[in-house]
Amino acid sequence: MPELRQDPVSECWVVIATERARRPSDFKAPGEEKKGAANCPFCPGHEKETPPEVLAFRAEGTAPDTPGWQVRVVPNKFAALTSGDEVSSENKGLYHTMSGTGAHEVIIEGPDHNTFFASLAPEHAIQVLKAWRQRYLQLSRDKNLQYIQLFKNHGRTAGASLEHPHSQIIATPLVPAAVNREIARLKDYWQEKESCLLCDLMESELKTGTRVIAFNKEFLAFCPFASRFPMEMLILPRRHQAGFASCEDEQLEQLAAILQDILGRLKKVAGDPPFNLVLHTAPLHQEDIVYHWHLELLPRLTIVAGFEWGTSMYINPTPPEIAAQSLNEIKLDAHSAAATPAEG
Repeated sequence: MPELRQDPVSECWVVIATERARRPSDFKAPGEEKKGAANCPFCPGHEKETPPEVLAFRAEGTAPDTPGWQVRVVPNKFAALTSGDEVSSENKGLYHTMSGTGAHEVIIEGPDHNTFFASLAPEHAIQVLKAWRQRYLQLSRDKNLQYIQLFKNHGRTAGASLEHPHSQIIATPLVPAAVNREIARLKDYWQEKESCLLCDLMESELKTGTRVIAFNKEFLAFCPFASRFPMEMLILPRRHQAGFASCEDEQLEQLAAILQDILGRLKKVAGDPPFNLVLHTAPLHQEDIVYHWHLELLPRLTIVAGFEWGTSMYINPTPPEIAAQSLNEIKLDAHSAAATPAEG
């Protein structure tokens, strides 16, 4: 079973996931040929190669774990954390461990092996986000779990072991240290200013406009002032909401539109680069928490090297204002009609 270990200096947790050492992709050299649809476990006709589905949006009359689905969610075959009994922890001197209790699921975003999220029909993209929310809500009912991380890895450099479009959800029995630091910062700001830091940040970015990529009724996407990576983008809900679970159907529709827009722009500007899309949301089972959920889009256009690892200071060769200008020069297509590009 996986185990969580806490670093006594940084207080960050590490997942020791021995099961994932069995993944064939862990032992492949970079640059090998892609697997292709014929041998892909996520493609229709290969449903028996994955664990049984826990959710699927499929054609009426089709049976579970058979073709006929549009979006399908399955437990990760090589899970970082696994379901179990009550969470146990142990202290041995300086060292703190916790049982690797949790959940790890894969959201297979469509039956087509080569479909990019930005190219999905708008209704299909919304279905993907509804699968995110449905699994989020289901897992949040487990009192053993304290945090849910939704993320999408695109490209091998970004950590995708399979090329078939998919995203993932990992639920943990603790709140990650990075999330606690964000919560502490937002709480301090709230106590000082009596307002939300991210709400104020949105107002500032909209007023300035030089880093804004797209916005609609419910969301704003912009390149952060201190971007760590070229083309990095922050996607903020314009409603003040602590957790992703509060996202309503109308918001999901608008979120799908803006994600398709900015991902399409990124692909056209940077040539389909690897990227990570990650959710930041409030911890579970905590009431009246000061937080504002959001998404980060992190293109992997530069290499994180020794200086970054040693200092946590990133070297970004592209100012966010220049990145925003490049992204705003891309003409919108039909999928992004609901999102408005920045002006000026």
